[in-house]
Amino acid sequence: MMGRFKHDEYIFYGELSSDGNLVTSLSHDGGTFEMSELALLPPAKPSKIVCIGLNYIDHAIELGMDVPTEPVIFMKPPSSVIGSGDKIVYPAMSQRVDYEAELAVVIGKRCRNIDHEDAGDVIAGYTCFNDVTARDLQQKDGQWTRAKSFDTFAPLGPFIVPEEDFDPSDVSIKCRVNGEVRQDSSTSNLIFDMPHLIEFISDIMTLEVGDVISTGTPPGVGELLRGDVVEVEIEGIGTLANEVI
Repeated sequence: MMGRFKHDEYIFYGELSSDGNLVTSLSHDGGTFEMSELALLPPAKPSKIVCIGLNYIDHAIELGMDVPTEPVIFMKPPSSVIGSGDKIVYPAMSQRVDYEAELAVVIGKRCRNIDHEDAGDVIAGYTCFNDVTARDLQQKDGQWTRAKSFDTFAPLGPFIVPEEDFDPSDVSIKCRVNGEVRQDSSTSNLIFDMPHLIEFISDIMTLEVGDVISTGTPPGVGELLRGDVVEVEIEGIGTLANEVI
């Protein structure tokens, strides 16, 4: 697994040892650190976050909605990104904030017009994502920018599993709030898989190194309250955990 870390003023990308206790810098110096010495940062610095709406068949069934014939996309700003262990700040102008557990891909190569058969060539790896949403503002505005874009509304991490080490076709995805399971599904329920999402999105816009595509959320979306601890767990990746303040 790979991550982004801080040691004093030194920020670097590093590879985690199999036991999770050591981190080796991926820069030329190749220094090794105890994990306990390091601050864990978001594992990517995206220029943009492209999200997918209604992309789980079981979520469409839950909502009684037709299955989309092409991906519904929206974006979140990079200023909304936080890492595992950071705080989600409940905005004063909202009265209803929701969690949305998602699998995300991190782009590893600048690309445009990528065929789905070549999508693996531009993927750095996979991580957990929480598409935190001010649901009342989403419903009020009729479009999603304000509701999705508050600072701290894009928890990402904790680490990136390299593309060659992860099969996203059928892994468990769960969300827990204060230890209680709220979402429990599998990526086998995705309507549009990652290769086809990359093809669709890269036909629209250039994807830069570090950009994040988040694949949508399964059924069970619900409310967060101040003081809650929300966790997104994806089989083979780990757990993204954040407290709401």
